[in-house]
Amino acid sequence: MDEMQFEVPSNFPKPVYDFSKNPLSENKIQLGRALFYDPILSRNSMISCASCHSQFSAFTHVDHALSHGIEDKIGFRNSPALMNLAWQKLFMRDGAVNNLDVQALAPISNPLEMDENIAQVVIKLQASKLYPKLFYKAFNDSIITGEHTLKAISQFMLTLVSSNSKYDSVMRKQSVFTSQENNGYVLFKKNCASCHTEPLFTNDDFRNNGLPVDTTLNDFGRYRVTKNPSDSLKFKVPTLRNIEFSYPYMHDGRFKKLSQVMNHYTYSIEKNKTLAPELQQPIVLTSNEKVDIIAFLLTLTDKSFLFNPQYFYPKEILSETAKD
Repeated sequence: MDEMQFEVPSNFPKPVYDFSKNPLSENKIQLGRALFYDPILSRNSMISCASCHSQFSAFTHVDHALSHGIEDKIGFRNSPALMNLAWQKLFMRDGAVNNLDVQALAPISNPLEMDENIAQVVIKLQASKLYPKLFYKAFNDSIITGEHTLKAISQFMLTLVSSNSKYDSVMRKQSVFTSQENNGYVLFKKNCASCHTEPLFTNDDFRNNGLPVDTTLNDFGRYRVTKNPSDSLKFKVPTLRNIEFSYPYMHDGRFKKLSQVMNHYTYSIEKNKTLAPELQQPIVLTSNEKVDIIAFLLTLTDKSFLFNPQYFYPKEILSETAKD
């Protein structure tokens, strides 16, 4: 067996993912990595998970506000950045998925994304020369199943751990903030940390952050899932780790710059019945204080994550696909 232990960063809490139901192994991770980058998961074999989740932008995309899927169809949300998923209980912007081991089924089956049936995916994988061998190495079974396909993808996503930013170095007392970064950190803890909780920089909950509804999209967030009026306009609180590289911001990608985000929270919040309690009172910041907070946010950039070769396109594996 090639089972591996999941390494928890020293300044992180215990993961919530149940590894006993899907033990990590190197072969499963490499299978999941191949599947993550392979467009075979989509109906026309043109769209992969990586199409909307690029490593160099913290596993999201930066070239348009809303995700683009099969046949250049446009979705209605900006793709979330993927990292530190072992610490999350609910997935998607609206929390529609509650298990990472089935999360990939949502984009695979979404007609605006991959528009494919998991049963058809299995047929295509089974017919390839590459995948029966990889599944045998991973699961000791060359008969491919939808369950194993989804679990392999989640294995790769579990390895997407970002924990080596300057912030982490400071918390481990290996370096120090500049005076501007430290001032930004103090302001951040006062104004932002109740939702963007350290060290993951999300509380893994849902909040209405006062954005006016985009009348073209009419996206009411978690309400789409629960149909509970108290969930109207609530979206999952995103992690701020690697925020420097994960623009555009918000569920619909309406802001391209962090300065626009700061301006929203200081003078553009729209009050309504479900507005987050944390935003009921105005956030008052000077221009210099906003700059200081942004300076702190830049310390959350983790270049060892953004450029980790373990997450690169697996050409050593997928080059075999071209021979099929």
